[in-house]
Amino acid sequence: MAEVTVTPRSSLADRPVRVHVRGLAPSQLITLRAWLRDEQGERFQARAFFRADAMGEVDPGYHPALGGSYSGLYPMGLLWFLQPDTPFRRLLKRDVTGSPFRIHVEVFRGILLADGPQDQPLASCEAERWFVGAGVQRVPIREGRVRGALFLPPGPGPFPGIVDLFGGAGGLIEFRAGLLASRGFAVLALAFFAYEDLPSTMTQLDLGYFEEATAVLLQHPKVRGPGLGVIGVSKGAEVALAMASFLPLVVATVWINGTAFLHGNPLVYRDLRIPAVPYGLERVLITEMGALDSSAVFNDPQHPTSRSSAIPVERIKGKVLFVVGEADRSLNSKLFARLAMARMPPGQGRILSYPGAGHLIEPPCSPLCSMSCIRGSPRPLLWGGEAKAHARAQEHSWKEIIRFLERELGCAGGKL
Repeated sequence: MAEVTVTPRSSLADRPVRVHVRGLAPSQLITLRAWLRDEQGERFQARAFFRADAMGEVDPGYHPALGGSYSGLYPMGLLWFLQPDTPFRRLLKRDVTGSPFRIHVEVFRGILLADGPQDQPLASCEAERWFVGAGVQRVPIREGRVRGALFLPPGPGPFPGIVDLFGGAGGLIEFRAGLLASRGFAVLALAFFAYEDLPSTMTQLDLGYFEEATAVLLQHPKVRGPGLGVIGVSKGAEVALAMASFLPLVVATVWINGTAFLHGNPLVYRDLRIPAVPYGLERVLITEMGALDSSAVFNDPQHPTSRSSAIPVERIKGKVLFVVGEADRSLNSKLFARLAMARMPPGQGRILSYPGAGHLIEPPCSPLCSMSCIRGSPRPLLWGGEAKAHARAQEHSWKEIIRFLERELGCAGGKL
């Protein structure tokens, strides 16, 4: 009788698992399918076709997939290549502490190209993928203007502190903060618009708000100072670079596919105002799938008219890790990283550049989201990326990000 297992059955979402099928006939052809439903009930699934070995076993870590959602030897392929049944959906965990993603893994006889009620699995099992480890505490933050959620590792601490920022969709996104807290960091997932009583849209980058957030984080008794880290993607990376430029307590910055100039929204800080480069919306392209390719919307940052909107990275005292997806279709992040590095003090920055990776570089085992709908956009946005290259980039960059933060902030304790 066929049997399929996932080991460990319960794990953190950025950690590898082993899928193993036994009890098959030698050389039997099977379909392995993985699927889950997000918190809105949308299904994401991947399938791969395998031929059992002489012992009647299949292990995606040792046996290459013949076809399906992917082909080749990818131990985590059934998770790397998950795709939504409904186009333009992004797999995003909202409630990171209350429940895991529940992954269903099923074995079918032969090649199953489509699902039907008559198709019954030979074997199935379920596994849990959590975004917080045991003992991680989530603390809602409503102090002064600051809104967010603080994730604290178990134990007395103190722990190195990090501010976690996402991009132009707004709201509060917490999954990365939960995973970082599970590695021993105290992480403030910070909202800056479109959340609770914050402004519904972002009209300016008020750096004073982010300075308040760093103070809230560092005042917590379980957070170790005096310096802290910031990690941001997209618009959040632009904000992170501005924080590193103006706030001396920011000693480690992870910039993921952002810009090095103010775009769309001016920066205000005390008596300073840095104007924004306007978006060239007339250059947006509509793809065959109906998504918006905005890669040409950003004006040439090397043009003299952009100089007054440059983030003054020459002021940075800490270290910056630039993470670049070379197949980013949202913006030319590689160019922005290079231009920032050219103006920074020598030795302050490092670029990790990944051919084939798209805009949304996330923790490992997350599937590529090459296009999705976001708040405020009349059409889905194109993010870019090629699935295999993007998955490899996420695996490598996450390890480098953790090493960088541990080195610059001090080794985090209490890893789960």
